[in-house]
Amino acid sequence: MASGVPSEGPAVGHSREEGHQEEEPPEEETETEEERVTTESEEDAALDAELPSQEILEAHHSPPWEEGLVCRIRAMLPVQRSLMLEATRQRLQEQNQNFLFHLYGLLLREPGRWAVGKHLLSLLEMSPPEGQPAGASPQGIALAVGIAAATHMELVWALLEHSPHPDLHWRWVGSTCLLCYGQMALRARRQMLPWVDNMASRMVYYYSSSSYDHILKRSFLSAAVMLMKALKRPSASQGYKFTQTAELIQCLLFALQKEPNRLVTLFQQKTILVIAGLSSLRPSLTPMVKSTILQTCFQSLYQLPPMESLKSRSQLQKPDPKRLYQMTAQALNLLLYTFISENKSMDEVCFLLQHTEPWLTSDRSQERERAVQTIFLLLKSVMDRVKLTEEARPSVLGHQIGLLTLLWRDSSAFTKSHARLSVCLILQLLAQQKGSVREFTYLNKMKNFEEKVHKDTEATFCHLVQAVDDHLTVAQRTQLILTLLHALAKPSDSDLAAYLLLMFFEDHSIKPEQVAEILQGLFQALPAISFKNVQEMVLKAVTVLGNQHTQETVEVLLALCHPSERQMATLWRALAADNQLARKVITLLYTKLKLRPPQLMGRLSEQAELMSMLALGTIYELLYIREYKATVHWAFAGILLGLLTQLHYLYELGVAESVPEPRDDVLDMKPLGPCSTCLEALKGLFWTTNYWEVFAYLKLLRGWELFGHMETYTEGVTLLARAMAHYDCEVKAVLGQSVICLKSSEERDNIVAILLITEFLNSQELTQYMSWRAINKFLMRGLRNPSPLVRAMSLTGLSSVLMQPKKLQLLRSQMLMLVNSFQKPEPKDLLGLMDILGDTLHRMGPQGIGACSIKLAQRLRLLFDNEEEEVRGGAILLYGDVMYSGGPKYQQALKCHAFQSLVPLLLHLADTCPQVVMKTKFTFLRCAILLNWEFRKQLFSKLAWGQGLSAENDIFMCMVESNFGSCHLFLLQAAPYLRSPHRNLKGTAMKFIGGILQDYFTNLCFYLRKGDLKLFRTQFEVLQQQDSASRRFYRSCRREVLELSRYVRP
Repeated sequence: MASGVPSEGPAVGHSREEGHQEEEPPEEETETEEERVTTESEEDAALDAELPSQEILEAHHSPPWEEGLVCRIRAMLPVQRSLMLEATRQRLQEQNQNFLFHLYGLLLREPGRWAVGKHLLSLLEMSPPEGQPAGASPQGIALAVGIAAATHMELVWALLEHSPHPDLHWRWVGSTCLLCYGQMALRARRQMLPWVDNMASRMVYYYSSSSYDHILKRSFLSAAVMLMKALKRPSASQGYKFTQTAELIQCLLFALQKEPNRLVTLFQQKTILVIAGLSSLRPSLTPMVKSTILQTCFQSLYQLPPMESLKSRSQLQKPDPKRLYQMTAQALNLLLYTFISENKSMDEVCFLLQHTEPWLTSDRSQERERAVQTIFLLLKSVMDRVKLTEEARPSVLGHQIGLLTLLWRDSSAFTKSHARLSVCLILQLLAQQKGSVREFTYLNKMKNFEEKVHKDTEATFCHLVQAVDDHLTVAQRTQLILTLLHALAKPSDSDLAAYLLLMFFEDHSIKPEQVAEILQGLFQALPAISFKNVQEMVLKAVTVLGNQHTQETVEVLLALCHPSERQMATLWRALAADNQLARKVITLLYTKLKLRPPQLMGRLSEQAELMSMLALGTIYELLYIREYKATVHWAFAGILLGLLTQLHYLYELGVAESVPEPRDDVLDMKPLGPCSTCLEALKGLFWTTNYWEVFAYLKLLRGWELFGHMETYTEGVTLLARAMAHYDCEVKAVLGQSVICLKSSEERDNIVAILLITEFLNSQELTQYMSWRAINKFLMRGLRNPSPLVRAMSLTGLSSVLMQPKKLQLLRSQMLMLVNSFQKPEPKDLLGLMDILGDTLHRMGPQGIGACSIKLAQRLRLLFDNEEEEVRGGAILLYGDVMYSGGPKYQQALKCHAFQSLVPLLLHLADTCPQVVMKTKFTFLRCAILLNWEFRKQLFSKLAWGQGLSAENDIFMCMVESNFGSCHLFLLQAAPYLRSPHRNLKGTAMKFIGGILQDYFTNLCFYLRKGDLKLFRTQFEVLQQQDSASRRFYRSCRREVLELSRYVRP
């Protein structure tokens, strides 16, 4: 076959995993570890003899005697050559000597074709000598074939294409053919180029198709070396592009992967040297092939056991493992230098460093040490021998600096020092690229300092931070920070990573454009932090970052995830560590809340993504973070106005249906909609700032429900303002903020502001905060407002008692007439009369109604037990207002009256009408606040959310314990209800009396008098003549009543 094209075989790049068939040794043949090491050492000696390491990358040279021998052959007659050929062939059958094969090849190279084919065929059909290992003859046969091919290439190629001979073993043929192709390439000189890709393809084919063993790997390595030497000749490969380089390298990498995890031979070193030689051929290797080379070579070297373990395993081995490792490491460094020489750029340096990452982060100390040593030697070679041609600034370089910096506290002193030196070298390379002589000199001094001193001092880290800030781009610094953040999850690195993060942040190294990526990485890293001190340092760094870039930090935190996700609380809490920063954060959130586009998309899910919605949700969450309590109190007025106007804005969007009906008995874990979130934030604002009285005021009057609908929204704001004015809740601050909103161009701002201001006109303290003239000015401005509601409320404000003092006397006269008519035996339209009284009381504001309050309170208490539910409820509700309407002069008298009404109010908590119960709770709490009970807030909780016997007992205990020593008075107040026609009131009275008799018997004995007891017994004895429940109660308490008769004082 003379076409020069190989016969059909497996495609180039054939999978070695599929092609190689591992030969399993017979079961009876077992080999000890010591025998295996000896065998491998002998094989290594043979390989080193035929393929010395120092000659692998050197050019091929013929032996010195060859030229003289060729001259003598050419001087022979054809007959003499034939005889000499035959004699040499006969001698080769008896003994294998390289000289004879060399001579045989030289003889075949000179004659005509008629003799070459015959002799080459007989040469290829030679079998291994008896008793000799299979690898004894292939080298010689290949040598002779290669020399002959120098002048008979097509003929030799055709003969090799027809191999193997059916009678020969494939193992023998594969090894022989591999070496033949290598020798052919080595001896072919200039005529080699047209054949080189086909030769390489056939080498890959034989390697992939043969059973893998040490003979095959040695033969392929030798053939690859010969092919590489041929291609490295300047005259041979100039301008030529080889297509099979990657396939040859893949075969060599497969051999490397098959090597045992120990150093016994020089095979790894020689293989890496060959790969380095092949890598320098044109065209350059693709990044994917390079990546495979680096991964395989690093794994082959780095995964070796510790050196001490290697020595203990190989006591008989020569050279020792340390020497073998050093030689292999040198070969690896040469490979890396070859890559850099082909592409002299910082991008290539980073590409190589990237592949060391798995080993730099390894848990095994020896793997980290070996990787760092490789990096250091590579960088030192680049610094000393290579001038980087292009000024590339890859961002991944920051990541690699971060990995090396994390090794500055490694347990190995070698790793620690070389990691520092490697960072210095990288920074020197960057300075060299920039052409800065001064910075280069400074970094060189820093490197020299690191070589002499290996102390982990803060000064060293400061130098690093400064150098990084000077030489790294923003993108590189970002990658460095992200690497440190990722290391927080690793316990061994977390402390140093957190410390460096804090140093970088405190050095003002972070630019605004870095904040988003850094905070995203930090958010992901936080859950994995194991140690409290590390988390504290990280959160301190967040505080520093927030101080430097407050707006960017807040915007990123808003965008990280939905505010209802509780994992965000940690980061927000960090921003509250500094009081001034916390105020900036709240101010920014308030500003974001005010970003309300006039037109939005229809769907609520899309609207919820707006910045104002995110700010709303975040404010709601921050209300319940303890660290923000003082800041929220400071920003109370702004937050309040922001929430009120935000709710109005949401109603403008038509999302009112998202506000659910309140149900205290249902725990709903579904995410809140925008309106619900706004309303809950409004409630939380008062609850968390300890203005719980305002919260309770609206809760017990169901005032919060008014905010759930646009139609009742203004009523809700008015009721809220009334409660705030009543309890003097931030009136001054809210008034100031309302004045600002009144100047706004937005109608919703004007509406909320005028509702608050108008109601505050009834506050006792308003004139201390703003002059009459200023108030009048703003109200007059409101009369010119485009909104009808604003104009109407401004007019209402101008007609108030505060703005029109002369109205006070008229209202007092009217109140006196109303009270007198209210005291008539059977006044007409009690409900209407009570409504007018309540409205007049409200209009008179802080001035009060004086002595009329006592008369009115007495009359109202008589109506507590009225047959009509609406009358009872109206009287109880108005009674609460009257208790606060007497002014300072009558305050004590009203307190006494409120105390006397406690039991009636308590019993009406069991009223059959829910509306009466709700109003009773409201008035009962107002009386408790007026009387300054100790457990007022707890009482409200029970009134608002308590149910069943437990809540009843808690309310009873709160009342009695807050008025210790008054049990006998409560007993006497409850006694008349034993005759009540209302079953609920009578039953509750019996429970109350039974509780006092049982739990406070000693107290009653001390305070009760004979006359009081006689009156009580008169009402108590009636029970034995009534229904079965009354008689049962009588029998159960009769003994305690009789005991009281014996112990009470006259």
